[in-house]
Amino acid sequence: MHISPDLLPTVIELLVVLGIMVLVHEFGHFAAAKLCGVRVETFSIGFGMRLFGFHKGTTDYRISLLPLGGYVKMAGDVPGEAPSGDPGEFNAHPRWQRVIIALAGPVANFILTFFLLLGIGLFHNEVEAYRAGPAVADYVPLRSALAATGVQTGDTIVHFTKAENPTWEDVLNGALLNLNQSVPFSFVHDGKRTDTVLFLASKGGPETFDPYAFGLIPRVQTEPMRVEVVSAGKPGERAGLKAGDAIASVNGLSFHSVPALLAYLQDQGGRALDLKVLRSGQTLAINVTPIMADEPDGSKAYQIGFQAMTPPVQVENLGLGAAMAQAGARTLKYASMIVDVIKGMFTHHVSVRSVSGPIGIGQQVHQAFKMKSNNPLVELMAFISVNLGIFNLLPIPILDGGMILFLLIESIMRRDLNQQIKERVYQVAFVCLIAFAAFVIFNDITRLSLFARP
Repeated sequence: MHISPDLLPTVIELLVVLGIMVLVHEFGHFAAAKLCGVRVETFSIGFGMRLFGFHKGTTDYRISLLPLGGYVKMAGDVPGEAPSGDPGEFNAHPRWQRVIIALAGPVANFILTFFLLLGIGLFHNEVEAYRAGPAVADYVPLRSALAATGVQTGDTIVHFTKAENPTWEDVLNGALLNLNQSVPFSFVHDGKRTDTVLFLASKGGPETFDPYAFGLIPRVQTEPMRVEVVSAGKPGERAGLKAGDAIASVNGLSFHSVPALLAYLQDQGGRALDLKVLRSGQTLAINVTPIMADEPDGSKAYQIGFQAMTPPVQVENLGLGAAMAQAGARTLKYASMIVDVIKGMFTHHVSVRSVSGPIGIGQQVHQAFKMKSNNPLVELMAFISVNLGIFNLLPIPILDGGMILFLLIESIMRRDLNQQIKERVYQVAFVCLIAFAAFVIFNDITRLSLFARP
């Protein structure tokens, strides 16, 4: 059996990233417990057998054998166990303090996300170079709102709202600020300017507006797309596409970004494609037929199966105020995306099979580590951190959200719930979480190339 040379680095990188996320989460519980006067018996980096550490006060600060994050053991914090009367126990404290302690872990993850994104804004705020350039359309989907105005692939938007000769930054920001309104709009096709009005229809708010579906697909670079990773078992791999290839044309058309190519694939409805590929100074002809596959948001779309290299970027470090505003907005955006995915799974709009487990996350982390810039890794860590915070707030017993739910119910009832009932609920919840984890891991495994269909 062939073992990938990336396996060990991927495992180590995943342990480091998840370890940081979990430790920050547990430190939140630890700090809140200390402030509330709860006796913390153990603060461990890692799980399992104690390797070494020290005692300070009543707490054992230790390094444990398995580097999978960490945990905090508070006195009396045993699900289903009745309080003994010790004033230092978790269950002996008022319910509002226990709610604060339970909330502190997820809040710590949100704070970590904010500061990671703040660091990007202050020290290495990468902005795609195309945003400051002319608004040239890389591809206009046939049935899009933009196509209905007469704009075609390669045309330049020369007026948008109040901006003459706008950049793509002006266009995209102007669209978000004028949703469900008609705005002055002009474009140039074959040297001829057309002045018209564009209605920016959107059923939702800025969070749901998709500029690509509307037809606003920027030309992000002048060079062809270059393949970074070819997805195992997908049409691209079977057709002979390789990492490092530059896609010069598709059916004679040039595309400079994945969104532009994906929009064209949907318009073609899965028809076979003729690719011209540049490889090692040679031009190769590749024939490939896209397949319908799952998108990250749970929808389906025609795909070839590759990841392209990121387009050119320029660094524009922000001031403290702007960086804080951007970090706050992006933290809220990440959180809303995760909430939407969870809602989508319950309403069957998002497939549970689209959820990544440790194997899928490990692959993403490894790809981020391999990139030249640290930004993708920092942004992925920020997303994982807020994901961990929201997951722990779900009202499921044994999670922080479940504990908070029990405490709120007991506050309304003005008495504790029956300990045997709580213990049974915890047991059922534990089995359900283990079953869900097994399903997610199995789902990860089936995505590996070993199980991919030929």
